[in-house]
Amino acid sequence: MAALRTLLLLGLLLTARGQRGRRRPPRPQSPLDKVAAQEGLSLPQLAGRWFLVGVGSRCSYLAEHSHQLEATTVMVTVLGEQSLAISTFRKLDGMCWEIRQRYLPAQAPGRFLLKGHGHGSKVDVVVGEADPSSFAILYYQKGRSVSVKLYGRTSQVSDTVTDKFEQHVRSVGLSDDVTYYFPTYGFCDSADEFHIIDETKP
Repeated sequence: MAALRTLLLLGLLLTARGQRGRRRPPRPQSPLDKVAAQEGLSLPQLAGRWFLVGVGSRCSYLAEHSHQLEATTVMVTVLGEQSLAISTFRKLDGMCWEIRQRYLPAQAPGRFLLKGHGHGSKVDVVVGEADPSSFAILYYQKGRSVSVKLYGRTSQVSDTVTDKFEQHVRSVGLSDDVTYYFPTYGFCDSADEFHIIDETKP
């Protein structure tokens, strides 16, 4: 009887120790964890005007309104502490709008955090490849959804740059079917005070 009690006690101790030794399952890898940021990126080189050339995304809005895409420009200003102020200009119903956002520095150079309004609207941003004199390819991740954007210093880029962009799009499992190119004319340079959406305010 004593031997049986000892065996039961040993069994309980071993079970408890086994449970204590179990580790939590690892955090699922984010799609952007596998994306390398552009090395040696100098933020001041990103400042100035950019044109949105193309987007690879499974966004349903883009799919439904791809025939209504409007020419879009972005003004980038470098702020202190390695953050970027972004102003996006585009037309909506014939009116020019400005959307203001701030890209905050993340854990490594070339990686940023974009905080929008509302719960769960955090977006991770990675500068995947850039030649600041001509193009920049950025990855955006919200939740598990990833999109890739191509910006140019001019509204049209070379075939070589377009090929690079499409390679980046395919690298995150997106296809030509969900790759869209924007108009190269009809740009806005400014918006009046009634057509500004400021997402930098708390």
